Amino acid sequence: MWKDTEYFKNKGELHRCAVFCLLQLGGEIFDTDMVIVDRTLTDICFDNTIAFNEASPGFELRVELYSCCSEDDYSAGSTPRKLASKLSSSLGRSAGKKLRAAMEPGACSPVSNGGAAPLLLPVPSVPGPKYHLLAHTTLSLSHVQDSFRTHDLTILGNEECSYWLPLYGSMCCRLAAQPHCMTQQMMGGWLKVKQCGGDPQTWTKVYAILKATSLFCYQRQEDVEASVEPALTIGINKETRIRASEKDPLSKGQNICISNRYGGEEVTHTLNTESREDTHHWMEAFWQHFYDMSQWKQCCDDLMKIELPSPRKPAPVTPKQGSLYHEMAPLSTPSCEGLLLQDNAVSAEIRALLSSYYNDSY
Repeated sequence: MWKDTEYFKNKGELHRCAVFCLLQLGGEIFDTDMVIVDRTLTDICFDNTIAFNEASPGFELRVELYSCCSEDDYSAGSTPRKLASKLSSSLGRSAGKKLRAAMEPGACSPVSNGGAAPLLLPVPSVPGPKYHLLAHTTLSLSHVQDSFRTHDLTILGNEECSYWLPLYGSMCCRLAAQPHCMTQQMMGGWLKVKQCGGDPQTWTKVYAILKATSLFCYQRQEDVEASVEPALTIGINKETRIRASEKDPLSKGQNICISNRYGGEEVTHTLNTESREDTHHWMEAFWQHFYDMSQWKQCCDDLMKIELPSPRKPAPVTPKQGSLYHEMAPLSTPSCEGLLLQDNAVSAEIRALLSSYYNDSY
C-alpha cells in the first residue's frame, strides 16, 4: 500500500528492497526466488511450486517473508580494492603502496608482490546484506483447499525500519495436499465378488486394489500395471458401510459386505476371500483407510493435483580473472605429419608440385 505521493506522483527516493519467502514444515525448509520490489509494483509474486514430502494431518506450515534494503553496494568483487584503498591511506604512503601492489593483480600474474616473499593477510570479513523478518503466517490442515485462498499475515517492523515494505496484510496461495491413502495402493489381492440382486451362486474372481476412494477390481493382475480400465469399481468413502459376515464353519473364507447409497438406493457388494486370515487383513486395511480419510478430512474428497517443482537453473560460473595467457587454452604442438593431414589450406596443386619435384630429383 504505497503512499499516493510516492506511487502516483512518483516522488521521493526510490525505495527498493530484495525479498524472499522461507517455508518450513517440520525438518524441511525451502526458500523461494529473490524478488526486487519498489514502488512500481503493487504485488509481490513468487512463481515457485514447493512440495513437502513428509507431512502429517496435524502439520503446521510456517511461511516467513524476509526483506533487505538493496540500496547499499554489497558487491564482493570490489571489496579487495576498497580494502586496499583504506589500508593504504591508514598505514602511510610507503607501506600503503606496497600493500596495495600486493593486493592488485600485476601484469604477468594474478598477484604480484614485487619479487618479495608472498604477503599473507587474514581473509577480510566481507559485509553482506542482512535480511530481516518482515511478516509471517502459519498454515494448517484447515487451510487446505484445491484453489487459491487469502491468508492473514502478521507484520513486523514499521516505517522507521530500513527493510520496511508497506504490505497490505495478507498473502494469497494455493495449499494442496495428497495423503498417501489417495495416491498409493493400500491393499491388493484376489477376491470373489457378488453384486446384490444377482445370482447367489455366481461369483466373479477379480484382483482388487484399495486406493483413494475406490476398490478397483481387475480381471487380471497384469491389468494394474498396464493401466487397463477396471472391470468393476466399488466406492470406498466416508459414507461407505463395511461389515464382516458371521463365520461359516463349513467355509474356509468369510464374506465382507460393502454398502453404498447411490441416490436413494442402497447397493451392496459381497466379497469373499480365500481364507479367514485374508478376511482379517482386508478388514484391517479398510479400517485403516477410513481412519486416514477421517484424519485428512477434505483432502480425501477428491485427489488434488500437485505439479512437481521445476529444478532451479544452476548459477552461471564466473570465469576467473587473469591475463590473456591464462585464459587461452593450451595447444599441443602437432608433428609435421599431423600438420600435413590437418592443414586444409594445402591444395592439391601444391601436393602435385611437391610430388613432381621429388620425382625429378630421384
